[in-house]
Amino acid sequence: MCGRFFLITDLAKIAEEFGAGKILTDFKPDRNVAPGQYIPVLINQNGQKVLTSLRWGLIPSWAKDASFGNKMINARAETIAAKPSFKNAFQKRRCLIPVDGFYEWQKTDKVKEPFSISLRSGKPFGLAGLYERWLSPDQKPIQTCTIITTEANELVKSIHDRMPVIIESKFYNFWMNPDNHDQAGLLALLKPYPAGEMTAVPADPFVLNKQQKEI
Repeated sequence: MCGRFFLITDLAKIAEEFGAGKILTDFKPDRNVAPGQYIPVLINQNGQKVLTSLRWGLIPSWAKDASFGNKMINARAETIAAKPSFKNAFQKRRCLIPVDGFYEWQKTDKVKEPFSISLRSGKPFGLAGLYERWLSPDQKPIQTCTIITTEANELVKSIHDRMPVIIESKFYNFWMNPDNHDQAGLLALLKPYPAGEMTAVPADPFVLNKQQKEI
């Protein structure tokens, strides 16, 4: 799974790296981003990449209660095209979550040790995501998102059996285009990122301290 990440790169730099034309979020650098927070997300809005703010924990449009999003922080790539919670978003509302890295925990003798995982280049990168718009009982719209995961590559496998999907920059437009209905091509992107281009180092256990914010 992916239950924590960090983003410390300035949003203006993120917008430049990802080709976003607008910044509609005031997110501050955070080394411990947790589910339930509003996070920067890149979406395609009328053909333009926009960096906006969505709550982490997807609430499907048909959900009866907002708490549904508390368990929808991740979506498995293997079932994303068929699972009711995600299949509509996969068809029409694909997004990117910019990060500088993410955390995974290794279990050893009943102890969970966190590792910080990032690219060797040190550059920010985009995690594959989906987003939805949900109306609360009082008709208040809430926009939420989830991060797609896949099987771990050789680097991450020694720490955890799952990892978030990283989309290569050359496929950003292909992934985010809501008019792209090439399901086979989209699913082909949901694979482990090359291990040789990544690095993993032990992280400060402080990342275990922040609690998930309930929706």
